Amino acid sequence: MTSGRRDELLEKAYAYVRETGISEMSLRPLATAIGSSPRVLLFLFESKDGLIRALLARARADELDVLTRTLPPGADAAGLAVWEWLAAPANASLLRLWVEAYARSIGVAEGPWAGFAAGTVADWLEVLARAQPPEERDSPDGLAHRTAVLAVLRGALLDVLATGDVDRVTAAVRRALAPGA
Repeated sequence: MTSGRRDELLEKAYAYVRETGISEMSLRPLATAIGSSPRVLLFLFESKDGLIRALLARARADELDVLTRTLPPGADAAGLAVWEWLAAPANASLLRLWVEAYARSIGVAEGPWAGFAAGTVADWLEVLARAQPPEERDSPDGLAHRTAVLAVLRGALLDVLATGDVDRVTAAVRRALAPGA
């Protein structure tokens, strides 16, 4: 019973933080918004840090679900396919949450944020590696290539979230990842 209730409240809390953010999350308003109490949340997640860890894991699972779908071969083509998802307005709340958690975790060695940014970089690089042919994937140049694709995507994502100018940024992504197209 506890596991089912925990899962239910995690999903509700996840929907809540996708709309309100996670950095300044307070248990009392969260609990009220999702029909629970701070005491129940602390019981189910052991602490506020435990809840934050669970929410970050939930966000990462959504991200990985998209990133592990079948992508076209080649790091650039895969990057363009990922960009289409990143640029879709329907995904903005998840991506704002991701950026918030990513920024909060940079340089943090302990606590609920620790390792989130580094873990997502590793996730994205692995996805892009799977799109590369083995001879490229297993070379230093292949790693540099997918790192460059990731840098373009991450920078473009920040730009779109800051400005909302999807057309301009998409044109820039296409220029970087498909210059002859």
